[in-house]
Parts: sequence; structure tokens; C-alpha cells
Amino acid sequence: MFQNINNYAARSVNLTEAETALFNEILEYRKVPKKTRLLAAGDICNFEAYVNKGCIREYIIDENGAEVTLQFAVEDWWVSDLASFQDQSPAYMNIETLEDCELLILNRESKERLLAEVPKLERMFRLMLQRHLTVVQKRLFKTIATTAMEKYQEFINRYPGIPQRVPQHYIASYLGISPEFLSKLRARGMKK
Repeated sequence: MFQNINNYAARSVNLTEAETALFNEILEYRKVPKKTRLLAAGDICNFEAYVNKGCIREYIIDENGAEVTLQFAVEDWWVSDLASFQDQSPAYMNIETLEDCELLILNRESKERLLAEVPKLERMFRLMLQRHLTVVQKRLFKTIATTAMEKYQEFINRYPGIPQRVPQHYIASYLGISPEFLSKLRARGMKK
């Protein structure tokens, strides 16, 4: 159950056996069924969750009432509304499971305890945040400065298994295009 997250941590820091045991003890393991809303816009986000198994999406509802997918989180990714979690302010986004999931969860208190007792994990969380900001920055650039086909290719490179795991309309909303146009892009991509 903890092997994946221990491997994740080991890429950033060297934990002793005692530190690893404490890390695993503090994490809350939770099985969550498909189509469960983990966070609703307007609520306060009280968790950071490591996706041990499954697929999750973060999305907003735009001014026309349409769902816009911001991000997918699959195995070995973390999911949270970082601004809401950090500031304890209302969340802007919704977070829902797209598959049955196994999550390892830290709430604010457990994360503070973890960082107080294993300070070297600050490095892991800092690197996680840097990777997240890099992904967001690249996504912003790609949204503004690339064609739909380039966005789709970037998506396939970033999330190679997602097209087989989630409904096409979620991918289309992530790319900012209609499901019909996504079908055309996919057909064009297969011809090449």
C-alpha cells in the first residue's frame, strides 16, 4: 500500500526506516469509489492526496455552466486545491474521482506534524510544488500559444494512458475544444 509513495519520496530524500514508518503511519489510506466528489467549489480544501491508484480530475464550472477540466491526476500524482488548502479559503475548483481510487491523504494537522517530525520531507513537498508550478506554467503557455493539434500531442505525451481511461468529453474540455473537434484531431493523428 505504501510502496509507491515511499518510492516517490525516495526520489527526493533519503529517509531512515523510522522516518519512513512515521511517514506511512501519518498518511491516511482511503479507498474512494468512482464518481466521488472529493471537493466542491466554495468548500475549504482540507487535504492533499497522493494518488496510489486511479484517476482524478480537477475542474471548474465556467460562466456558461460548462465544466472545464483543469488537470488530471493519475498514479504517482498529488491532488489538492493548493490555494484553498494553504490559505483555508473557499476552493475555486471541484475535484472528483473518475475511477475507483486508492488515496493516501494528509490533512493540515497531519502534514504539519509530518514536517515537524521529519523536516527533510520539506524538500519533497517543495520539489512537488515546483513540478506542479512548472506544469501549470507550461499548460498556460500551451493554451495561449499552440494549435489544437499541438495541445493534443502535448496532452498525449503528458498523459499517455488517459485517453483509454476517461470519457472523451473530459479530454476535450481540458484542451478547450469540442468533443467533435477532438474526434477529428484523433482521426488526423492516426493517419500520420
